[in-house]
Amino acid sequence: MFEAAQEFMLRHAIDAWLVHDFRSSNSVLAALLPGKRFLTRRVELLIPARGEPTLLAHHIDASQFASSGVRVEKYLTWQEYRAWMLGVGNGRTRVAMEYAPGATLPVVGVVDAGTVELVRSAGVEVVSSADLIQTCVARWSEAALSRHIKASQQVNAIKDAAFAHIRQCLAAGTPVNEHQVQQLILQGFAREGLETPDGPIVAVNAHAGDPHFEVSPSNPAPIKKNDWVLIDLWARVPGDENIFSDITWVGYCGHEIPAKHRAVYAAVTGARDAALARVQQAWASKEPVQGWQVDEASQLVLRGSGFAEFIRHRTGHSLSPGPKVHGVGVNIDNTETHDTRLVLPGVGFTIEPGLYLPEFGVRSEINVYMDPAKGPVVTSQIQRDVILMA
Repeated sequence: MFEAAQEFMLRHAIDAWLVHDFRSSNSVLAALLPGKRFLTRRVELLIPARGEPTLLAHHIDASQFASSGVRVEKYLTWQEYRAWMLGVGNGRTRVAMEYAPGATLPVVGVVDAGTVELVRSAGVEVVSSADLIQTCVARWSEAALSRHIKASQQVNAIKDAAFAHIRQCLAAGTPVNEHQVQQLILQGFAREGLETPDGPIVAVNAHAGDPHFEVSPSNPAPIKKNDWVLIDLWARVPGDENIFSDITWVGYCGHEIPAKHRAVYAAVTGARDAALARVQQAWASKEPVQGWQVDEASQLVLRGSGFAEFIRHRTGHSLSPGPKVHGVGVNIDNTETHDTRLVLPGVGFTIEPGLYLPEFGVRSEINVYMDPAKGPVVTSQIQRDVILMA
């Protein structure tokens, strides 16, 4: 992992990467040095472009890094800590940190301003570690890719079973509601040995117009004939080294989809396909592409659809190892942030444009992995038409 970081630094004239953590505030440290730790003081991991990494820890916390594989130095006083930090500038001019100029990338900018100021006072330029994080922390391993594909197949089958259950209940005249379908999905995850931190979303009609709708166990909406249903579900093979499969599909409880629903669905799926095409085009032409550029390809379709006032979020988020569904790599975003990170080989992300009207919402979500040999690979199924549950 450090070798990849050092190769990146050498190519981009970065002298070192300083990973700062206070009370487990920086997930990058945990990703670079895995292990369960209870950190109470400031910790610094210095990875030079050439040479061996060094970790600075307080005497109280230092023993937790004994098996980390890096050389550990200890400090007691704030004066000792400050002197070590000023020493970062010895022979170095550019140091990367978890910092984003102008607060452009909040997922990266986790180091406090005072610590950045301290490092700058050592006479170095502080640059963002955004793409360094992608190179090391956000990249999928071969094992993670294999497990993600397995989870994607299982999640897709569970999604199909959920829509089929609604269809069967409607045909039999059996009452069915959002919470019942949500529980059916969770039971499917448990049966397949998958894990999920929360959710899924099962949203009917106006509830689908809320991108982060939460199903009520005590007062769920019933699902009836001629209703619109959005299902967003995410799960993975257990373990923080693995990648979530995160998909969203929509269906209609009738034979003929209303014209407005179909028009919104066409706009959303057109935006999804435009984003995917942008990534594919960049790969084919060997052209670097950044997250914001992919979002623009998608948002251009949504803004020209006649429903632009119902855009509520960016086109997609990172999928990477770690505890969260939303990863630490490039987001497909020029809406909430201007994500200038490159879409690099070995990383993954969702493409999930949406439009959210007061009476219903549409989102279509797929997962994409940037295979270093093949380019963009869709690892989930792509919804090509609204599921009919009549």
